[in-house]
Amino acid sequence: MGLVSKGWGSGLIGVIIFSASLPATRVAVSGLSPMFLTSVRAVIAAVLAVAALILWRQTRPSPRDLPSLAIVAAGVVIGFPLMTALALQHITSARSIVFIGLLPMATALCGVIRGGERPRGAFWLFSCAGSLLVALYAWSQTAEGTLTGDLLMLAAILVCGLGYAEGAVLSRRLGGWQVISWALLLSAPVMAGLAVGTWPSDWTQVTIPVWLGLGYVSVFSMWVGFVFWYRGLALGGIAGVGQLQLLQPFFGLALAGLVLREPVAWSMIAVTLLIVACVAGAKRFA
Repeated sequence: MGLVSKGWGSGLIGVIIFSASLPATRVAVSGLSPMFLTSVRAVIAAVLAVAALILWRQTRPSPRDLPSLAIVAAGVVIGFPLMTALALQHITSARSIVFIGLLPMATALCGVIRGGERPRGAFWLFSCAGSLLVALYAWSQTAEGTLTGDLLMLAAILVCGLGYAEGAVLSRRLGGWQVISWALLLSAPVMAGLAVGTWPSDWTQVTIPVWLGLGYVSVFSMWVGFVFWYRGLALGGIAGVGQLQLLQPFFGLALAGLVLREPVAWSMIAVTLLIVACVAGAKRFA
């Protein structure tokens, strides 16, 4: 198996792990504030990251890598988790998952800007088609969401795409799991301070499902998923492998329906199937 194929395989594992992030966040914010959830999940993941860095005796990144690590931290450690947690107070996880279909386009554009990639014209055709499907569907379902929730999700997609692309470029030098680990460590002091400042005064609403949601987004969404995802982007290409995120709504909608018992309309399933076709086309021409 070539490096590109390994990259696509690793990226797919990352997408599957990330697919449960929004449903798990939806559960977690039912008992925890968005700010506390965002900060404490980063602190928990940072503990795992530090342990891994020490265990495998990783050398510290050079000073020239710090600005890029700061961008990664701002995008995927702070920005995306916080904005999605806020958005999920206004919209369902099923609706928020549809917006994830815009993430491949954001990642591809940032890959061109930050990573110097140049996909073929047909790639952009399929990528734009997939993103357009998502956008049209989201705006057509006005009864299921609010403008505030939608705008928060769009902002989350933009900062996350930048964090993905920047992390992928860094992964070529530092390694995939090392990038997210150093980014978590870099943001740990700020996030620990926020966690203390937003510490819940009443823990009675923190039920077992809330604890499970917190555990998932802390361990898997915040660290394990990135181990596979950044490796996939580095080996298979930012723009190409990034299109796998178009499959994330398919997995996420299934989880939202099965775990959260949220209604999943037939139109959501139809849009997701069309998006899968766009991924296949984008992969071929990446």
